[in-house]
Amino acid sequence: MRTVLHTAGSRGDANHGWLHSKHSFSFANYYNPEKIHFGVLRVLNDDFVTAGMGFGLHPHDNMEIISIPLEGDLAHEDSMGNQTVIKHGDIQVMSAGTGVKHSEFNHNKDKPVKFLQIWVMPNKKNVTPRYDQITLDPVNRINTLQQILSPNPDDAGVWIHQDAWFHIGKFDLDFTTTYNLKKEGNGIYAFVLYGAFEVAAQKLEERDALGITEIDAINDSFEVKALTDHAEILLMEIPMQL
Repeated sequence: MRTVLHTAGSRGDANHGWLHSKHSFSFANYYNPEKIHFGVLRVLNDDFVTAGMGFGLHPHDNMEIISIPLEGDLAHEDSMGNQTVIKHGDIQVMSAGTGVKHSEFNHNKDKPVKFLQIWVMPNKKNVTPRYDQITLDPVNRINTLQQILSPNPDDAGVWIHQDAWFHIGKFDLDFTTTYNLKKEGNGIYAFVLYGAFEVAAQKLEERDALGITEIDAINDSFEVKALTDHAEILLMEIPMQL
């Protein structure tokens, strides 16, 4: 097992006034040759959008795009005809495929919205664009890992065109669980949302991340332990081969 630590302070920082975005990987004007991607995980943006502001209509293709609201409400509109609002507890996915345009705005006029936008490179190109959104109960992630994404349409959470599994857990102080790899050859990108954790014997503070690779699917399960109360973490298991 090998690990790489990405501290919160090492992320790219883009402050546009209405938008304050932290980039875990190279994005827009932020470029770090050592942080282009982690396996098929291409983008992890931690976005803060002021009241009533947002991203105008813009295109995407051949990317699996996942949005996870952390606070506030996000309004979505796209060229497939979807007009929705996503809230904390919702998970949104868009398979851009052959091409789609969408916009995202803070739905609230009196408070900011905070959300994660994640891009995963697909295992199939030029698929028909699709949109999905589900509501999960955050209570079901207390002291357990709640699956929010998988490659299987019949499994828990949303699904994408990739052999990836995402889980969110919200743990009490000292609660410990074990994560077992779903598919041999995959890696894990652990991202702390709130509080502090110890993951695979590495201490992580809020918004720190740990990439874990070369995992032996039989012998290399690892522990995730909360070091603070109400600590919350996102585990992303993704293929390491592009």
